[in-house]
Amino acid sequence: MKHIAVIGAGTMGNGIAHTFAQFDFKVNLIDISEKSLEKGLSTISKNLDRMVSKGAIDEARKEATLKGITTFTNMEEGVKDADLVVEAATENEELKLKIFRQLDEVCKPEAILATNTSSISITRIATATNRPEKVIGMHFMNPVPIMKLVEVIRGYNTSDEVTAAIMELSQQLNKVPVEANDYPGFVANRILMPMINEAIETLYNGVAGVKEIDTVMKLGMAHPMGPLQLADFIGLDVCLSILHVLYDGFKNPKYAPCPLLVNMVMAGKLGVKSGEGFYDYSESRKAEKPSSMFLK
Repeated sequence: MKHIAVIGAGTMGNGIAHTFAQFDFKVNLIDISEKSLEKGLSTISKNLDRMVSKGAIDEARKEATLKGITTFTNMEEGVKDADLVVEAATENEELKLKIFRQLDEVCKPEAILATNTSSISITRIATATNRPEKVIGMHFMNPVPIMKLVEVIRGYNTSDEVTAAIMELSQQLNKVPVEANDYPGFVANRILMPMINEAIETLYNGVAGVKEIDTVMKLGMAHPMGPLQLADFIGLDVCLSILHVLYDGFKNPKYAPCPLLVNMVMAGKLGVKSGEGFYDYSESRKAEKPSSMFLK
């Protein structure tokens, strides 16, 4: 597999495109919005500049990476020659099913169709296609160029050959692939999201403040980032969506999202992407202090 198509130019999509192109894969980055594609390429360029400044890559590698990425607003044109398509659209089941129906129609028969979903059933997504054995989860972590883990999730019908190919491909990207089976939340979010939700409950119940909760988890549990700041980084809307998937899948009250999280999402306080969540990300604050909502 040398020709990769990535659907979606947002945070995850541009990171996935960056990573493949950096390892000399030919990458087509696809989005319905030209503006999103321009923003995605700009983000890739800035991230490459950061890597150059740190000595992780040289200028020649940066230029080669950027030249390896071609943008498309037409999905059919962008995926027609792809050996692998990685879907990284919004975490919405109906949208993903629609995309996979289209991909099944326009991709070559031997193409593998992967999704970067963080919680939605691979088996369910595969039902939108006539090639369920070639549908697999390829869950990258954010920021994609830096984080080593790729959670490789096989659906009920995913073939051994496709699973082995994606495991090997992940290693070619200098990643560490971990195979998981198709249950709600897989491994990463089945464990992570209840912890984040419990941290929000702890704040909601007045046990401690935002900074205090994060400090306990960083210094006491050796987490590089506290759960509330991590939730901001992931996106509170994404956290809520994943918790809904877990709750619907297991029917267990422990996965029910905290009312505070629900209210914050309804109010548009989504974390870094909106400029405010549990922390304030304005130019003058930059997450050093909790949002004014939580200041006494």
